[in-house]
Amino acid sequence: MSKSRAKAQSLAADAPSGGGPEIVRSATALLEPAPESGVAIHDLKPYPAYKDSGVPWLGAVPVGWEVRRGKTLFSESCLPVQEAAEIVTCFRDGQVTLRRNRRASGFMIALKEAGYQGVRKGQLVIHAMDAFAGAVGVSDSEGKCTPEYIVCNPRRPDVTPGYFAYALRVAAQVKFIEVECQAVRERAPRLRWPDFGELKLSAPPLVEQAAIVRYLDHADRHIRRYISAKKKLIALLNEQKQAIIHRAVTRGLDPDVRLKPSGVEWLGEVPAHWEVKRCRYLFREVDCRSPDGSEQHLSMSQRLGLVPSHLVENRTLVSESYAGGKLCEVGDLVLNRLKAHLGVFATAEHDGVISPDYTVFRPIEPVGSVFFERILRSPACRRELRIRAKGIVEGFWRLYTDDFYDIRLPVPPLEERLAIGKHIDLALREIDGAGGRTEREIILLHEYRTRLIADVVTGKLDVREAAARLPEEAEEPEPLNEVEAGDGEDEDGEGAGGDEAGEEEVA
Repeated sequence: MSKSRAKAQSLAADAPSGGGPEIVRSATALLEPAPESGVAIHDLKPYPAYKDSGVPWLGAVPVGWEVRRGKTLFSESCLPVQEAAEIVTCFRDGQVTLRRNRRASGFMIALKEAGYQGVRKGQLVIHAMDAFAGAVGVSDSEGKCTPEYIVCNPRRPDVTPGYFAYALRVAAQVKFIEVECQAVRERAPRLRWPDFGELKLSAPPLVEQAAIVRYLDHADRHIRRYISAKKKLIALLNEQKQAIIHRAVTRGLDPDVRLKPSGVEWLGEVPAHWEVKRCRYLFREVDCRSPDGSEQHLSMSQRLGLVPSHLVENRTLVSESYAGGKLCEVGDLVLNRLKAHLGVFATAEHDGVISPDYTVFRPIEPVGSVFFERILRSPACRRELRIRAKGIVEGFWRLYTDDFYDIRLPVPPLEERLAIGKHIDLALREIDGAGGRTEREIILLHEYRTRLIADVVTGKLDVREAAARLPEEAEEPEPLNEVEAGDGEDEDGEGAGGDEAGEEEVA
C-alpha cells in the first residue's frame, strides 16, 4: 500500500464525524484519472529498487536517480528589466505570477526599484526571504521582480524547473532549508544564491521529471478546485451569518415592529421603541494594570475572540512579560486600537491580562456587551469605524477613545437585548457547525496534497504510468481569486498588509 493511500486512510480514521471520511474519499476520486485510463491513486506503487541518497530529508531514492547540488542544475539569470514590465510576485503556495493576477492591494510598494531584474515565463523563481516557507515556483508570466528573488535558468538540458520547484517546497516543508542554510536566521530569513547552490536535491532522469510534474500539476489542479469550492461555501455561510446578525441587532425579532429613522446613516431605521445612544453613555474606559503579569494571559484572535493565549496558534507578537499589561474582567468590551476599523472587538469571557495597546471598555449596565460587540463587528458599522480611525499609513490607523465614544448604536431594552442574543446563538449554531466541518475538510485536503507531493517528489511513489494515462488538460494555470489565494506575500517578504486582518492577531 502506498504511503499516500495509507495517509488518506489515516486521515479518514482520525477525521471527526460529519464529513471527514467523505472528503478524503473525494480527494482520492478527484486525483483519479478518467475510468478508461485504468489508473487510480491506489494503483501507485513504489519503485522496484532504492538506494541511500545521503541526504536526510530525501532518505532512499530510486536507483537511477542522482543527487546534485543546486549550482550544478541552475545558473543565476540576472536579466535586465524590459520597458513597461509589470511586477511578478512569488507566493508561499508556489504560484509565481503577475502581482495583479492575485490582488490589487495589500503589498508593500517600493519607493525606488533599485536592483530589479527581469523574469521570463518558465524560469525558476525563489523568494530569498520566504523560501523556508515554500515561496518557490515557476513563473507563468513575463515581468520584473525585486532583487530579493533568485531567478534561475537550467544549466543542463536534463533539468525541468517545475520538478525542482516541487522538490524545494518539500525541502522547505520538512525544515531542511531552514536548518541547512546559515543565511536563514530567525527574524531575518534569507536563502541566497550561494546557499541554494550548495543544497543537495534529487535529480531523476528528464523523462521522469516531466512525468512527475505532469502528474502533480494534474493532482494539484483538481485539489485546488475542490478547496476553492469549499472556501466559497465558507464565504457564503459567513455572509448568511452576517445577514442574520445584522437584521437581529438593527431590526429586532418582531418582523411587524414599527420602525423609525435612527438618524445614523449606516444604521438606517430601527424599531420605534429602541433608543439610539452614543457609546460614551454605554461604556466607560478602564485602565487597570497588572503589577507583575501573573494573571491569565489573554490574546485577541479575529476568529476566536479574546481567549487564553495558549488557544491561539501561529502567534506572531508574543510579549516576554505581561507586567504592566492591562487587566480586563468578564463582560468587558476589548478592542485592538490598530484593528478596530476591521471589527476586531471582543467581549471578555475570562478575567486576565492583555496587551497595553488594547483598550478596555466596561459596560455601564451590568450586561449586554455581546449585543454591542456584534453591532461593532458588523460590515455596516465597520465602514463607520474606518471613517473615525485616524492615521497616515493604512494598517496603522488607530481608533481613539473619544472617537469611539462618539459612535451611535441602537439600544433595545435590556430584556430584548438578551433575547436577541439567544436568538442569534441558536440561529448560528447550525451554520457554525457546517462551517467547522468544511474547514476540517479543507485541512484534510491540504494534508493529503502535501503528503502526496512529498511522496512523489522524493520517489516513494512511481507515477510514470499514471502520468502517461492522464487526460490532456489546458496547460495554463487557472487564475486564483481572493477566496482561493489565501495569504500572499509582498515582494519584501514581510507578508500581506492592507485591510486583511490576520486570522490570529496576538499581543
